[in-house]
Parts: sequence; structure tokens; C-alpha cells
Amino acid sequence: MKRLGIRRQVYYGWYIALVLAITETVSFGVLYYSFSVFITPMEAELGWTRGEITGAFSLSLLITGFIGVPVGHWLDKRGARLLMTAGSIGASLTILLWSQVNTLPEFLVLMALKGACGAAILYEPAFAVIATWFTNRRGTAMTVVTFVAGFASTIFIPLSDALLVAYGWRQALFILGILLGVISIPLHALVLRRKPADLGLQPDGVSAPQSPVETPRVSLGRVFRSRYFWQLTLAFSLMYLSVGAVRLHFIPLLISVNIHPSSAAVASGSIGVMQVVGRVIFAPVERRFSSRAMVVGVFAALTLSLPILLLGNAPGLIFAFVTLFGMAIGMHTLARPLIIADNYGAAFYGRISSTLGIFVRVAGTVSPFAAGVLFDVFGNYDLMLALATIFSALAVALIVVLPRGNASE
Repeated sequence: MKRLGIRRQVYYGWYIALVLAITETVSFGVLYYSFSVFITPMEAELGWTRGEITGAFSLSLLITGFIGVPVGHWLDKRGARLLMTAGSIGASLTILLWSQVNTLPEFLVLMALKGACGAAILYEPAFAVIATWFTNRRGTAMTVVTFVAGFASTIFIPLSDALLVAYGWRQALFILGILLGVISIPLHALVLRRKPADLGLQPDGVSAPQSPVETPRVSLGRVFRSRYFWQLTLAFSLMYLSVGAVRLHFIPLLISVNIHPSSAAVASGSIGVMQVVGRVIFAPVERRFSSRAMVVGVFAALTLSLPILLLGNAPGLIFAFVTLFGMAIGMHTLARPLIIADNYGAAFYGRISSTLGIFVRVAGTVSPFAAGVLFDVFGNYDLMLALATIFSALAVALIVVLPRGNASE
């Protein structure tokens, strides 16, 4: 276009989306996905039970949920730049301290700090930023962020395993903490901005006159009193109760059925590849169907994937699970912010999403811990998988029967 005398400037929101894609990949990889690699070696060296270790991880998820409420309020009022920069600094220091931990109380404190930092840098604040900078192309921008971040498990589970094999779990964590800080801190500090109007821009980069701040579609009070909101919250909580346990315990689950630890790490990392495939499919399909229909489809796919692991440990079965579960998880990441933004808009997105997120995080807190306890009691993951299938099927039913009409009623 330059030869015709026209130079089209790239909308700044796309730079923000690209930066968030990079930082979410590293943040999720270090704070979330790498944890499963260190369960077994920490268990062996420190003598803690699997329930104690995964219970500490569950605590971090619980803290993330409750801290999410003030985080959502901060995001709606002040934006994400300072918050995500400070969160990155805190998260990096927490991982470095984790590498030196020796007692269970120390570990619990560090996992609580990790949860607080996660609330400031993981998907919730990233999606709030996207909801502010984009309207019509909101789904596309979220897909950009999650497309790249979908490789977090693919990159960081094998990387963590390689570091573990080469240096031991303590030095592996130290290296991951440095990596998190070096990448995420400067990108959050230098690139993020509060809203398009601060740069004289409009959402999506459009030139047509419009209000720089989206007019609220709903009253927060009405939203939090509505049946729609609480039924949606229960459905996503049940789904997190199901998939959270399976995702965190996937490597130990495969090891428990005689799969080599490194092969288990590769299989777990492959879920990330399928997440990306799912997101590639989600973007064009989402334009043809309502966000509600997309949630039903995603939940149904997750429900169908879970019983596969009860059928055995044959490579074909593991491949089938990784493919279906991974694609559905990838779509699931997009489905929740989109159904919230589509129904309620961007003005109160942070507070609405973070309130729903409390219950989702409580479910995510209970499930890994409960799965660890069930394994300690029964010596296998069969009951966990059966319960996960039941809870996810209930989640599908709740979305199917959501009230029609105004989501704030």
C-alpha cells in the first residue's frame, strides 16, 4: 500500500495482544503447567504426601480466585499496566523462593503468594485488557492471545522436565523463575496501556466517532441478583471441578499406569498443541453460533473425553484423550470470557468476571486436592475420572437450560 501513498498504521491494541500472548505463555508455563512435573520429585525428597503437595497448589488457586475481586475492581478503574508489572515481579520472586523451600509451612505460604501474583498476571486481567481495547474484534484478539499461550504446556512441561533431569527440581525452578522475570516484567511495564482513549484511539482502531468508554449495558446489582449469572457460575464451576483435577494430575496419572515419566510429560505437553488447534477452530465457528451454543459444544466435548482414560493406557487411547480433551480445553479458555463479554459488555467486565471467577477458583482449589486424596486412599485415579465425568455432564445440562432473554434477569 505504500506505493499508492497510503500507509496504514497498525492499531496499538494488536501490539498489546501480542505482548499478552507472550507473557501469558510464560506465566502459565511457569506458574501452572510446570507444577505437575515437580510433584513426584518433591514427594520423594521432602517426604510430603501427594495430597499435601497438591493441596498447596489448590490453595494457590483459591487465593487467585479471592484476590480476583479487588483485581477486577482495579482493572475496571485503573487498567492493567502497574498491576501486571508488579504481579510479574512478585511471581518471579516467589518461584525463586520455592526453589529453596524445605518445610511444608514455607511451601504453603509461597503457594499462597503465587496465587496472589497469578491473579494479577494470568488470563483474567489479560482478557479484561482485551475487552477494553476491542469490541467487534474482541473474539479475534482473544484468540491471538490464547493461540500463542496454548503452547504454554507444550513448551514448559517438556522444558521443566528437561531442566529437572539435568539439574534437579530446585535448580530447575530457579531457572524458570529467572526466565519468568526477564520476559514478563519489561513487556508489561513498557507496552501495556490503560485504554485506547489514552492514546487518542478508539476500540478496534476504528476511525468512526464513538464514545471512548463503552456505556454500561447492565447494572452490577441486577447481574449479581440474576438467575442467569448464578446458573452460568455453577456450570463453569462444575466444569473446573472436573477438568482441573484431570489436568493437574495427568502426568502422575500416566505414571501410575506404568507410562514413563518423560513420555507422560510429552503427552501432557501435547495437550497444549491440541489447545491451539481447538482455538483455531473456535475463531471461525464462533462467528456462526452464539456464545451460549459454543459453551454447550465445548462442555459436551470435555464430557466425552474424560471416560477415555478409564478404558486403559494403550497409546491410541491416550492419543484420543489428548486430542479431544486438548481441543476442548483450548476452546473452553475462550468460551468463558466471550459469553461474559457478549452478555454484559466491557464496562464492568473485570468485576463480573472476577466474581464468577471466585467460584470457579474454589472448584479448582477443591479438585486437585481431592484428586490427590483419592489417589492416596485408593491408589488409583479411577474414582476421580468417574466423578469428573458426572460433574461435567451436569455442567452441560445447566448451560442447555439457561434462561432465555436478558442475562441480567
